[in-house]
Amino acid sequence: MSGRSCKHHCCSKVSVSTPLPPDVRQLISPRLAYKLARFVFSWSQMTSYISAWIWSERFWFPENVTWADLERPPPGVEYPRLGHLMYAFPLAVGVFLLRLLFERLVAKPCAHILQIQAGVPRRAQPNDVLERVYQSKTSPDTRQLDGLSKQLDWDVRKLQRWFRIRRNQDRPSTQIKFCESMWRFTFYSGIFVYAMRHLWVSPWMWDVRECWHNYPFQAISSGQYNYYVAELAFYWSLMFSQFIDIKRKDFVIMLVHHLATIMLITFSYTNNMIRAGTLVMVVHDASDIFLEAAKLANYAKYQRLCDGLFVVFSISFFISRLVIYPFWIVYTVLIDSWEIIGPYRAWWLLNGLLLVLQTLHIIWFYLIARIAIKAIFKGKVSKDDRSDIESSSDEEMNSNNRKTPSQTLKPKDGHTGNLNGETHDHCVQ
Repeated sequence: MSGRSCKHHCCSKVSVSTPLPPDVRQLISPRLAYKLARFVFSWSQMTSYISAWIWSERFWFPENVTWADLERPPPGVEYPRLGHLMYAFPLAVGVFLLRLLFERLVAKPCAHILQIQAGVPRRAQPNDVLERVYQSKTSPDTRQLDGLSKQLDWDVRKLQRWFRIRRNQDRPSTQIKFCESMWRFTFYSGIFVYAMRHLWVSPWMWDVRECWHNYPFQAISSGQYNYYVAELAFYWSLMFSQFIDIKRKDFVIMLVHHLATIMLITFSYTNNMIRAGTLVMVVHDASDIFLEAAKLANYAKYQRLCDGLFVVFSISFFISRLVIYPFWIVYTVLIDSWEIIGPYRAWWLLNGLLLVLQTLHIIWFYLIARIAIKAIFKGKVSKDDRSDIESSSDEEMNSNNRKTPSQTLKPKDGHTGNLNGETHDHCVQ
């Protein structure tokens, strides 16, 4: 009896002296374990459902076509597979490194020959309070400026000038933009020539209905594959480089654009719409060559050449994106494919994206045409309303407004226009 009580007493002492922490008891409670298991099960079901929906054969292909059909091509024939595009990732790193070498060894010496200097931006006066505000908001509103004016005992105009100088401090120099444009000009020119070399002998280049002949059982050639992987690697490198380069005003817009382009390239490759996809890409590359050439001329201060190239760009943009693209490419994807293979889920998605892109083309051409008309009738490419260059202070602007017509003269070099590095990047892609 006493032994039992002693034993019981010892057990009770142990249980009292070493209680489990409340957090541990709550962590291992049956109720929490049940909720956790239910969450894991629900998450697993949801991911399985999404995966099944994404890779559904009824989504990707017409009736009576399965993934297995494409995995067993005839001897000597290769069909596109999503895994083929994995090579674009290491190639994107190579493209980025090639760009760095090109800018340093080719573009920068060209900039020096053309006397395009890197330029040292004017530094804003050090001020911890204003710097903290700038990090949260680069362009404070009137209310914030009034509060800062009282806090620092600064005039509002002086504060505006400080923020303008500080913003210009973070913007890339003309030499950096020249090097970037020269790289893009070189890439667009090279990839366009490569694409045209292979498309010129392709039957669907001259008869777009051939894009749907025996679809989706269309073999992919080495030229098509190289073109797709090169374009995909290029846009992956552009997206990654945005986080390394100086952050631009259109950072979010260009990030969304690059992601959308990558998705469209990947989608069309996986769905084996490569024939139509190559036509879409080559049409877009054609006009971009002239845009980058116009930028190079502008940075080099060859204003007449810049004006002429911009007009050529406007014409090529109109022909390629408002004539060839809608009346040949969109027509065949929308009408010819309906007649030959019939619609299916991915067909609706692809046509919707192409029509959205066409809507953007119309909006962009309106903006481009306004600049081109000024270039023709005024003899200069005027500054884009969306430009992020702020080269004048408030005092200079106000003093110019107070000048008489006889006092308001053009600059010595006559280059009053500006086609900056970000002017049309997000307009024409």
